[in-house]
Amino acid sequence: MARRRLEYKELHGQYPPPFATLKLNILALLTPLFLAVFAAAAFGSSPDPTSADASNEVVEKYVQAATGHENSALSMEVNISASVPKLNQHGQLHARRVISRVGRITYRVLGFQGSNTVKTQIIARYLQAEQQGQSSGHLAITPVNYKFKLKGLRTTVSGENVYVLALTPRRRETGLFRGELWVDSHSYLPVYERGRLVKNPSIFFKKVDFERAFVIQGGAAVPQYMNSTISTRLVGKVELDVSYSNFTEAADIDDSMPNSFAAASFSSR
Repeated sequence: MARRRLEYKELHGQYPPPFATLKLNILALLTPLFLAVFAAAAFGSSPDPTSADASNEVVEKYVQAATGHENSALSMEVNISASVPKLNQHGQLHARRVISRVGRITYRVLGFQGSNTVKTQIIARYLQAEQQGQSSGHLAITPVNYKFKLKGLRTTVSGENVYVLALTPRRRETGLFRGELWVDSHSYLPVYERGRLVKNPSIFFKKVDFERAFVIQGGAAVPQYMNSTISTRLVGKVELDVSYSNFTEAADIDDSMPNSFAAASFSSR
């Protein structure tokens, strides 16, 4: 709390009043929230063998496709834009993101502009949650955690056919969401997902909506964009937009080395 009060004083020339301090504390709760969104997108390892409904074949092929390919190191550019409109705070980060063959994520900052509050309280927490969420397979989109209902075959605006699956979580747990998953009708890889978290990590959050899109490249689903709107009780909406571009295969990184761009080091700059 003392650090956030000093950051506020640096920005505004005075210490925040108690209510403003509470607003900053609410932003500090974003780490577990972002972690929940990342965990919801993780891939699992096995389908539910007891499921016998019409969507089971599609679900099984989706899980097999998502976990059956050999990963290669991948490099991409990422733009992360975040804002708290009620506080008139905005910020944007441009960085290079590298994913190793075992899924470890590192960043190299190419530039940042905007509010220091947005940098430390939203973007840095998002990056921290992304790194932590890679191992949260217990919340993965599999029949262990979700009920699936095949809504049918749909043609996207780009002319591709996808299976649309309705997702209903089997339990009320932070990180699970109610929504949809779209999988490519040929590769069975995910191309789109959207939904609302069924349980918020704090009473200060009213609702959390998100959508995420993927593109299929080299036999794998790679991220294209992610948008999230978080409705809070005191600071209004927190908006986060992430876009990815310029994908290339990269020389694999040494996973024993420390991250060259940890969220902690970013937030202290």
